[in-house]
Amino acid sequence: MTTRKSYEQLRSARWFAPDDLRGFGHRSRVMQMGYGPEDWVGKPVVAIVNTWSDINPCHAHFKTRVDEVKRGVLQAGGFPLELPALSLSENFVKPTTMLYRNLLAMEVEELLRSHPVDGAVLMGGCDKTTPGLLMGATSAGLPAIFLPAGPMIRGNWRGRALGSGADAWKYWDERRAGNLSERDWNDIEAGIARSPGHCMTMGTASTMTAIADALGMTLPGASSIPAVDAAHARMAAAAGRRAVEMIWEDLTPDRVQTRAAFDNAVTVAMAMGCSTNAIIHLVAMARRAGVPLALDSFDEASRRVPVLANVRPSGERYLMEDFFYAGGLPGLMLRLRDMLQLDAMTVAGTTVGENLADAAIHDDDVIRPLDNPVYREGALAVLRGNLAPDGCVIKPSACAPHLLRHVGPAMVFDDVPTMKATLDRDDLDVTPDHVIVLRNAGPRGGPGMPEWGMLPIPKKLLRQGVRDMVRISDARMSGTSYGACVLHVAPEAQIGGPLALVRDDDLIAIDVAARSIDLRVDADELARRRAAWQPRPERHARGYGWMFGRHIRQANEGCDFDFLETDFGAACAEPDIF
Repeated sequence: MTTRKSYEQLRSARWFAPDDLRGFGHRSRVMQMGYGPEDWVGKPVVAIVNTWSDINPCHAHFKTRVDEVKRGVLQAGGFPLELPALSLSENFVKPTTMLYRNLLAMEVEELLRSHPVDGAVLMGGCDKTTPGLLMGATSAGLPAIFLPAGPMIRGNWRGRALGSGADAWKYWDERRAGNLSERDWNDIEAGIARSPGHCMTMGTASTMTAIADALGMTLPGASSIPAVDAAHARMAAAAGRRAVEMIWEDLTPDRVQTRAAFDNAVTVAMAMGCSTNAIIHLVAMARRAGVPLALDSFDEASRRVPVLANVRPSGERYLMEDFFYAGGLPGLMLRLRDMLQLDAMTVAGTTVGENLADAAIHDDDVIRPLDNPVYREGALAVLRGNLAPDGCVIKPSACAPHLLRHVGPAMVFDDVPTMKATLDRDDLDVTPDHVIVLRNAGPRGGPGMPEWGMLPIPKKLLRQGVRDMVRISDARMSGTSYGACVLHVAPEAQIGGPLALVRDDDLIAIDVAARSIDLRVDADELARRRAAWQPRPERHARGYGWMFGRHIRQANEGCDFDFLETDFGAACAEPDIF
């Protein structure tokens, strides 16, 4: 039987219970806001960390959804307090929200540690908010439950379903090729995002909320519910109720985020046809939880776990709304039952196995059976070689099959503006065999490792009907992207990784089956180039960007700050109250 805390054992009681001058000050200021002792005495205080803002369309419904969470907290006998946090709107924050993921994690950790709260509901969903919230809450160590924003409803253009990101890239290429009118483009622009919620393709947002679900940090199946479905409001209230019980049970993240939980998350990610960004975020999240997780874990899983979610861009036609109707994440995990650690605990207070008891699959084409997968190997592959000694990532399920083994001459760019201008030239000397290379776009070079990695196809080749070619960078790409894009090359060019030494017309060879990527230049020539190499000037001479550049880890290490990782130092003690 679970031992329940008493009121005196709650953190918040340190602020509100003492009969002294400081306790007087805390209570009087709460009463200043219109509350009375009956609101907090004997009750756990639940922080609702809300990443809503006026410029985050993925979280537009959070302004009202937070009231559903508060309702649930009150129903269960808790005291809800909303705490705003960085919104990290993927669409608008430049150069990239990845520059600020760790800042959100720092903010969440310190919000929870410094305030009189006993646990938290974490409201997120837009790409980096999910890992940022979970990393911060993991380091804070208080009971926490994640409330995913949910995917938006499918887009529509003249009766055709539109998918976030994937169709933007697709139709932009058609417009660059001269096949799409301005009116058509404007109509697509108006129809591709039609409701609150995050991208409804299997991009980074859908990937990371599903990973949070598979980790056991959400109510079972919460990640699949569309943002505007009435079930989402009910789920929000249920998360508020559950947060109160988790506090009494002292169900902290370390009891949920075990090695078994992360193994489950990696397995589920592969079966979903996950975003390449999942690797960076999961490595960082695992390190915060004290669980060692390396690139090899993902590659091993990718060889044994097929892609079962027929959701774009890895899938052929469906979107997240269809995935929900087909059974959602519980249905997918039911397919994977024999590959999962069923005894892993979840924030629901039940195990993964217990949560799957009521799971069902309603459409075998959306959630494929094991003997009829979308792709027989997993979503991602980790390549290594003299061009990427510490690894790089490709999404073979979303690229042209003939490019999975390729040798071609490099066309190298040091910055995005030059690359774009050059690739739009009608007289460019380029063939489909060329390998487009962009460097200086990694964690330090970007800075923040922007999603520039889906490098454009040269306009000349687009007009010839070419729609994929090998592209390599130390950047990331949107999870809604597709193509033969080799990403996260580590070490990055900015710190002298081999990518910095590539020159035009050097031969580059990739072999996904062999997991290899090599620059076919002899060692003596590379040594001469290295001796002449000079790093580019850093972008930031002061402030947060300056700190970022000095403490950011490389892609294969999760891009966390070195001083935030769990093994950097002892956990912080509770704050003094004098």
